[in-house]
Amino acid sequence: MEYLVSVASTCFTLVIISVIWRICVVVLWRPYALTRYFRKQGVMGPSHSLVSGSLREMKKMSREARQKVMDVNSHDITPRVLPHYHKWSSLYGETFLYWYGKEARICISDAELVKQILSNKFGFYTKPKTRPSIQTLVGNGLVLADGLEWVKRRRILNPAFSVDKLKVMVKRMTECTVCMVEEWKRQVMETEDKCKTIVIDEEFQELTADIIAHTAFGSSFAQGKEVFIAQRQLQQHCVASASDIFIPGTQYLPTRSNLKTWQLDWKIKKSLKQIMESRLNSQSSSSYGDDLLGVMLEAAETEKLNSGPKFRMEEIIEECKTFFFAGHETTSNLLTWTVFLLSIHKEWQERLRQEVLNNCGMEIPDAEVLSKLKMVNMVLLEALRLYCPAIQLIRETSEDMKLGNLRIPKHTCVTIPVATIHRKREYWGEDANEFKPERFMNGVSKAASHPNAMIAFSIGPRACIGQNFAMLEAKTVMVLILQRFSWSLSPHYKHAPANNLTLQPQFGLPVILKPLHS
Repeated sequence: MEYLVSVASTCFTLVIISVIWRICVVVLWRPYALTRYFRKQGVMGPSHSLVSGSLREMKKMSREARQKVMDVNSHDITPRVLPHYHKWSSLYGETFLYWYGKEARICISDAELVKQILSNKFGFYTKPKTRPSIQTLVGNGLVLADGLEWVKRRRILNPAFSVDKLKVMVKRMTECTVCMVEEWKRQVMETEDKCKTIVIDEEFQELTADIIAHTAFGSSFAQGKEVFIAQRQLQQHCVASASDIFIPGTQYLPTRSNLKTWQLDWKIKKSLKQIMESRLNSQSSSSYGDDLLGVMLEAAETEKLNSGPKFRMEEIIEECKTFFFAGHETTSNLLTWTVFLLSIHKEWQERLRQEVLNNCGMEIPDAEVLSKLKMVNMVLLEALRLYCPAIQLIRETSEDMKLGNLRIPKHTCVTIPVATIHRKREYWGEDANEFKPERFMNGVSKAASHPNAMIAFSIGPRACIGQNFAMLEAKTVMVLILQRFSWSLSPHYKHAPANNLTLQPQFGLPVILKPLHS
């Protein structure tokens, strides 16, 4: 008995020593060693706190930046949405080291090096582990998957975004948008002066959620409304805690924050299960449907047949969460900032309207008509450049890597400041902060001095699978609005772009709508 007690005591002591040793390595040795390692290569950075790394300083800068309002004609958003990069790059150079808690991050803004990172096909730069709350929001789907799991999911989902499928989706996109613009017209005509102020970013959030529900899941907005509402609440919850120190394991504790996250996640999953069950119950004899959900259910069916890539029902739910969030969030932001830019550049609003009327008049556009609208495409690309929904990308080295002249140790995160690269004068010229859609007259690769200076949808094998869907949707919505309304900024608008996981107007975007026809 004494022998067993002695063995147990020894094992317990070894475990405690192991835990203490690991804490010392993570908290003390690794930050010191990495800082020294990069300093020898000429890479400096802000001082490191034992507990929070650089997070405390980042949180302070972000809080101060959000209190400032920009000039409405200024598009230089980096000091406001990436204040830490703006400050540290001026102090330490464009490549610098900082600490997101215990996570070492090296900032890279050279387009050629960014190309090497994003175009790597051997898994040397992977998606880093995401905070549990973010994973709950976005879904543990294609966006966060890596390695063979990502290959499997991408192969299954590719057919849902084929050219033929996208052409069919245009009809559903137009139906949803027509309902919105008709409601706008009804509200405007009820006013005495025949003009009305609407908060257009909120309108676009509902519209794009409606479109993604119809085109991806074959349900109406009413069925997916709980998903939409719960994800918006969860997003706000995630933003509020994004700069807080995260301690692994705390996501399992019944804290107030976790209880709220679990409650919202339960609502999201419940709504998605109802949508899936409705589809399964209404299955035709030959197919589950030609939308995203149908493709995934077909893939799940192959499990029974033991052939081809397989999708379990739990995986389908996670992919639904991913595409319900990413599918409406990014496009609604693109539409919002496009309307903003056309509000302050009225000459471009009129040029686009003439292009639309010349190509389709007041008819409902189809995919063929949309492909002819070159100026609309140019304006959307310039909006993506200046107000990209994702203002930074993050990758993690899976091996010790050599990037240019820089040696980066294994498990170091690489931060790519998209908003900064999209404004670098060496790529875009002295007018990099100005709205000039003609940059894209000859396509994306020739818009800047470097062919990969535009990374709104990322590049390489992990480029956004839904980019063609998003551009087609944005064109559809803009055409139908341009046909029917002119608009200008409300005098109450405050120009304050904010990083809420995606780039959004902090105080909303109120615009004054005027119908073009009675």
